[in-house]
Amino acid sequence: MSVDDQINLDLDRHSRTGLAEAILCEGKSVDQLRAICNRIQADDKPMLFTRLGSEAFAALDTSHPGLMQYDAISRTAFVQPRTLIGPTMVAIVAGGTSDVPVAREAARSLAFYGYPSLAIDDVGVAGLWRLMARLPDIRQHKIVICLAGMDAALPTVLGGLISSVIIAVPTSVGYGMAKGGETALRALLVSCASGINVVNIDNGFGAACAAIRILNQFASTERSEATSPARKP
Repeated sequence: MSVDDQINLDLDRHSRTGLAEAILCEGKSVDQLRAICNRIQADDKPMLFTRLGSEAFAALDTSHPGLMQYDAISRTAFVQPRTLIGPTMVAIVAGGTSDVPVAREAARSLAFYGYPSLAIDDVGVAGLWRLMARLPDIRQHKIVICLAGMDAALPTVLGGLISSVIIAVPTSVGYGMAKGGETALRALLVSCASGINVVNIDNGFGAACAAIRILNQFASTERSEATSPARKP
């Protein structure tokens, strides 16, 4: 079987769900990724690549120069991202600096769809004053993606302080019994703050997709209201 036969892209997914297919690069060979790049370049399609290591990107940039916009921190790459549109409705709040790569994956995934976000880093509950100082900024956003490792207390604390939609991302940060994020995930699943939405460990992309579904509904409602006949008084 040729490499091309191993690739079957779902290029119509966006029309069905509002979310286009993204390429998870982990586990894929450079040859497979090159075949994907050939397909999207030939069809002139946008694409988001996640978990793309710097060495794999360097190989792809050699065979397809200038095709991708790459960010090494988040390990993401864009092909034909949308232009950023405001206002900013999403805040991405990270408990510690070690959570930043996952936070940036969420931010870059949002940016691919044209949604800007505000990054608020290193405001974990071990120094609660840091969070309280940024609370006015956080409260201005309709959606908050909140990332935390260790015991993942930050999303629960925020859940008792703000009315925004909270999408919690447990991260794999922590020693020993943190178990690569399993403790954070379990803590969030039993959070006493009601209404927190939880995605999988280190899944900044998944958190962004959840936010995008909500944002797409906001946009759909606004378009509907703008085109509907004005009500008579």
